[in-house]
Order: sequence, then structure tokens, then C-alpha cells
Amino acid sequence: MLVLGRKPGEYIVIDDNIIVKVVKSDEGHLRLAIDAPRDIAIVRGELYEEQQKQNKK
Repeated sequence: MLVLGRKPGEYIVIDDNIIVKVVKSDEGHLRLAIDAPRDIAIVRGELYEEQQKQNKK
């Protein structure tokens, strides 16, 4: 796992077609903007974990 520090307005690029930008950061809360192709699924962690639990049943 790669861990990076970014400030609001800064971003990272993944595989030339996914951009993850920090749009707001305050008091332990972070807001991200993700620009990715429509065929890439983007799922919040808690929903992903729930899906994995359901798939195991």
C-alpha cells in the first residue's frame, strides 16, 4: 500500500486515466473528488465490505 500526503487542491493520477483530488480537508475529515472512466466501479469502503460479506454467504 502506498501512503501519500496531499493538501487541498493537490491530486494523484492512477494509470493515466484516474485522478483522485483532495478538495477539502479539516478536523480529520477529508473530501476527495475522483475522476475515472465510467466502466471503473468506485465504491465506498463500508459498502465494499458489505458486498464481500454477502458474496461469501
